[in-house]
Amino acid sequence: MTGLGEQVLFWVLAPVSVIAALGLLFAKKAVHAAIAMALVMINLGIFYIAEQADFLGIIQIFVYTGAVMMLFLFVLMLVGVDSSDSLVETLKGQKWASLVLALGLGTLVFTAVGRVQFGPMKGLTSVNESPGNITGVAELIFGKYVWTFEVTSALLITAALGAMVLAHRERIGAKPSQRLWSERRIRDNRNVAGLPAPGVYARSNAVDTPALLPDGTPSQLSVSRVLTAREQIVTPVRHIESEQDIEHEIEEGSQR
Repeated sequence: MTGLGEQVLFWVLAPVSVIAALGLLFAKKAVHAAIAMALVMINLGIFYIAEQADFLGIIQIFVYTGAVMMLFLFVLMLVGVDSSDSLVETLKGQKWASLVLALGLGTLVFTAVGRVQFGPMKGLTSVNESPGNITGVAELIFGKYVWTFEVTSALLITAALGAMVLAHRERIGAKPSQRLWSERRIRDNRNVAGLPAPGVYARSNAVDTPALLPDGTPSQLSVSRVLTAREQIVTPVRHIESEQDIEHEIEEGSQR
């Protein structure tokens, strides 16, 4: 980066990227870690664009941040990964093995970077003019580094399949049918008519608003246990003034 604007851009976004990367490592919730990683990817795309690699920067934002990270978020929402799940080792000794491999990889990276010799900066102006940014990237990926690209693709596919196998949970018994649930409710004499729907006799029909019983008290059975655990339940407030107006109109109508 040679221009003043590029230097200002770097010194503003570099600390943000480092903080987001640390948030990825130390976030307690998987969703927060994914959002921090998305912020790092967006900043990387901005850095690429500032370095005249327009195509690479746009692909970094659209593909990795817009597609890959959204896929991660959807998987987290579907699987329901909790912070307590990270404390359970599905494979014995995996944490120690991961620590050793991470230290070895860090040592290898620092050793390789320390031996690199950087020449004078040439920029990408000539590359963008001939053969072009897109053509140049394509020649590197499918020409010079095609073997590395294919091996990386196979590695990513293997990692995705491994994640699916590790996240898969075998069902111990058969899934109860609607008939079995109905028979169980009748046998136990609990919620024979089913659970009350949220928003019934309430001022809102949202799923986070519990239904009101005839005496005006909220029914906790009408809302999801997940929303209750997250303390996202909206307590219905009785509009006394509106009720008084309605009662007054009823009285006036009866007098007439």
